[in-house]
Amino acid sequence: MAVFFLVTVLLAWLAVFPAARDGVLAGVGRWRARMTAAAGRWQEGAGTRAGTSSRALRGGSARLGQLLHRRRWLLVATVAALALPPLLILQFGRQVLWDDFGGGAGFSADSHVVELLRGERLAPPPDLPPAVFIAAEAAQMRGAAVVAPQEISSADRKWARIAPDFQQRVLAIYRVMREVHGYEMVLVEGYRSPERQASLAAKGGAVTRAGAGQSCHQYGLAVDSALYRDGRLQWDMEDPWTRRGYFLYGELAVEAGLEWGGNWRSIKDYVHLELKSDCRQARRAAGR
Repeated sequence: MAVFFLVTVLLAWLAVFPAARDGVLAGVGRWRARMTAAAGRWQEGAGTRAGTSSRALRGGSARLGQLLHRRRWLLVATVAALALPPLLILQFGRQVLWDDFGGGAGFSADSHVVELLRGERLAPPPDLPPAVFIAAEAAQMRGAAVVAPQEISSADRKWARIAPDFQQRVLAIYRVMREVHGYEMVLVEGYRSPERQASLAAKGGAVTRAGAGQSCHQYGLAVDSALYRDGRLQWDMEDPWTRRGYFLYGELAVEAGLEWGGNWRSIKDYVHLELKSDCRQARRAAGR
């Protein structure tokens, strides 16, 4: 409003006083003449500067080309060194190393399992009644099984006999399965004696191909787990809910640096997890 008032007063002043109007117009004319002269001088100078800059640029480009040619191998090495880390990240899908767990096993950077392993120490769940496993063994015998029958009613389910680091990884997977995906997991078998392993191996390759001392179970570095719903272990891979659950279990196992039996080519053992690197060391120490 104040600006509008000032503009109105200025226009009225110029209209009422012709002398003032002529003085303003003369001043504007002198200003335009000075600006035109300055623009001309700048254009002349710009042409001179452009020629000088062009010659300097050509000379600089030649010197730069000579320098790059002399240092070409250093340049190639520098570019390779800068490009290698992002290429490795893209190749291996954001896998990083956590030295805290398993001597440098691979973990996904944004894994729920990793967050649990970096935090509290997880406690094993309460034991289920033996009747649950007796019924599950009977279901295996009827053919609705994830794996071949393995006499699970007599299997060892003592968490204390599972290697501590491996135990924590498995428990972290169980918690993520429950809290994130809504699946309850149950330990079916942990430690397995050489005698039991030999007995299972005698049943043939459909059950296991590992003899006594050859399975990671003998070193507390393998577990078999099952989905648990409505008071029963869920084995039927034809059921969409069950199949999805075991594949989620396998994905989390890989995130935790474990080997999942569902990724095996010869026998698909969807319930099986093992800490392969530590198991190899244990077998070498035992002469297996």
